[in-house]
Amino acid sequence: MDFPSKLIENAVVELSRLPGIGKKTALRLALHLLKAESDTTANLAEALAKMRFDITYCRTCHSISDSEECFICANQLRDHSTVCVVADVRDVIAIENTGQYQGVYHVLGGVISPIEGVGPADLQVDSLVARAAADDSEIREVILAISPTMEGDTTAFYLSRRLRDFEQLNISTIARGIPMGGELEYADEITLGRSIVERQRQAR
Repeated sequence: MDFPSKLIENAVVELSRLPGIGKKTALRLALHLLKAESDTTANLAEALAKMRFDITYCRTCHSISDSEECFICANQLRDHSTVCVVADVRDVIAIENTGQYQGVYHVLGGVISPIEGVGPADLQVDSLVARAAADDSEIREVILAISPTMEGDTTAFYLSRRLRDFEQLNISTIARGIPMGGELEYADEITLGRSIVERQRQAR
């Protein structure tokens, strides 16, 4: 693809690095920004820079946050006795959009994948166990809401083994409304909401 301007070409190259953005879409975006009010481009650049450098991770659940504690963990109206364990912050957003869950979360930061060299030590597993083991822990149920892929099932099995000795805990998995091999973030809100509501308790 030939460009009339090196500056446009540079913008297209950078935009096309984003997932799901090809060269043609990147060019449309670049030309849109070129025609937009200067404030629009400046505001976008500032928002992206602040997002990249100012966002932190919640000290409790490891979701993204604007402060040390995310707004969900800080909300005393949430059910802190129920923790929904997910692989990624995108899953938190997907579940929140269903409006069917009022508990709190724990974000692992991925799933166990020997092929990719990701083991339990690379995930936020120990901090989940520590949350359950704390003397002041309110946790009574852990929902394993992990995508039903081979890696997801391996991760869920490992977590259930790590948590099974906590007698106060009920460990459940989301109902199989999510197809095998599917990703939570791509499930429609009704299906995902139903899978949370109809979660199944695991045998110890």
